[in-house]
Amino acid sequence: MAGILKGKTVAILATDGFEEAELAEPKKALEHADATIHVIAPHIGEIKGWKTADWGRVAKVNRDLNEVSFEDYDALMLPGGVINADKLRTDMRAVQFAKKFFDAGRPVAAICHASWLLIEADVVRGRTMTSWPSLQTDLRNAGANWIDEQVAVDGNLVTSRKPDDLPAFNKRMIEMFAASSRLAQTA
Repeated sequence: MAGILKGKTVAILATDGFEEAELAEPKKALEHADATIHVIAPHIGEIKGWKTADWGRVAKVNRDLNEVSFEDYDALMLPGGVINADKLRTDMRAVQFAKKFFDAGRPVAAICHASWLLIEADVVRGRTMTSWPSLQTDLRNAGANWIDEQVAVDGNLVTSRKPDDLPAFNKRMIEMFAASSRLAQTA
């Protein structure tokens, strides 16, 4: 898939407590496809990953959430991690940033607990989605149709359950991102 995303710019929105593999593996796949990637966080510097039961590696933050516009990105990738997702869903800047991708019809990929941010952005109603199993009631209560599959694709949204699903998730994410074109619409 080398070169398939050349000319596309992808935002990865995360903060401290992201699931290490769920940021690192999709980022690596996007880089292999030649996308330009910006890791965006509520603060500049580094964010700490979570690996299994303790803190993991850090990721370099390329852009501060206060200084970006969704208009600069072709797609959005949201890694999971309980701490990461819980922090982001309480940050209205993060919620609005994600919502604008949906309002403009741009593709979004979310894995594991990242769906909490999408619930907060009020963009899951009527969508078929998957996630970490403990989120199924949250998603159903927000109006989504939750399924227990490696990957769910619904319109401009691709979701996945857990790190074990990353190969399938990365493949579908890259296919969706490659098929999309940046819309002129702004939110």
